[in-house]
Amino acid sequence: MFQLDHRLQQDCLLVTELPLSLVLLMNDSQYPWAILVPKIQGAREILDLSIAQQQQFWVESACLTRAMQKRYQPDKMNLAALGNVVEQLHVHHIARFRHDIAWPAPVWGRHPAIPYKPEQAAEECQAISQLLEELKA
Repeated sequence: MFQLDHRLQQDCLLVTELPLSLVLLMNDSQYPWAILVPKIQGAREILDLSIAQQQQFWVESACLTRAMQKRYQPDKMNLAALGNVVEQLHVHHIARFRHDIAWPAPVWGRHPAIPYKPEQAAEECQAISQLLEELKA
């Protein structure tokens, strides 16, 4: 049975559930930052997914990227699957802007997180979820 890593539960907000994956919003208002987590218990690497799951995961990743591009119109989309701290397979989708506080460096460890206000978090989650539905992940 799938269980989301406790650090992702602690640091993120649930946006929606796709056929294979959970879509999470990192609770840091400094960057539009979503995380895609396949609901496959024990998966640590993309290679831990079946071929069909890998294909579905990349379809969902591309859809999430398109949704974030449409919502935020970033200068660059950063995608990363590190897993050095959270071993559970997850891919970060971060909309980056030349004017963001970490540009052009990676966002990890640069600045303490500034959580969304509750109404702002709800608005972001709803907007991303709606765009994903329109784009049919």
